[in-house]
Amino acid sequence: MDDASRQEFSPVPRPTIIFDFDGTVALGDGPLLAYARAVAESALPDAGFVDAVALSLRGPRADVVDGYDLIRREALARGVGDDDLAAAYALSRAQLGGPAALVEAPRGLAAFLRDVDADRVLVTNAPATRLDEALAAMGLTGLFDRVVSDAAKPHGLERLLDELDPAAPVLSIGDVWRNDLAPAHARGHATAFVGGYADADAMPTFRAPTLEELLPALAEWAASVRLP
Repeated sequence: MDDASRQEFSPVPRPTIIFDFDGTVALGDGPLLAYARAVAESALPDAGFVDAVALSLRGPRADVVDGYDLIRREALARGVGDDDLAAAYALSRAQLGGPAALVEAPRGLAAFLRDVDADRVLVTNAPATRLDEALAAMGLTGLFDRVVSDAAKPHGLERLLDELDPAAPVLSIGDVWRNDLAPAHARGHATAFVGGYADADAMPTFRAPTLEELLPALAEWAASVRLP
């Protein structure tokens, strides 16, 4: 077989699928409300803060990045300082996956992760605190090949992409365009944008309100990119 034939039939490297955690893999307002309660209990005499946050979370807003940014903005407007916010966030993450901060996985995600022929990477800006417990509560233990916490996206996602085989297909999935998807999009990789927070700069390959709705298309993508 000549060099041209060998090149023609060279196998495509195994694809990598990168998942965000909060709002993508971990669904539900439990962690957000735990954060709001921690803010209220430690730094606010305003008894209506948690109720106000819960009401705001019911609909998407164009002026916030995600639910955590919404809570931060609401708290700052009431005079809460950054140190108090950081302490409240740490307290809320210590409850992740438990009764005070319940999470659930998108329907069908566990089966998708078990079946997909790809390297499955979970990348989150959140700390590792109770991350294993939350994955267990959602039935996702052992279904990611790699878990990266404290990732400092978007720059942390850039570093991760630098580590990958440049010939390997990549799909990045998340609910915050500039953190979870923009670095991958800039390199020509596929992206999947989920959730209701608007971003005028978003130009994803796939988009839907929930990850569950996208799983069939993502499975097709993973299968198609391995074809010679």
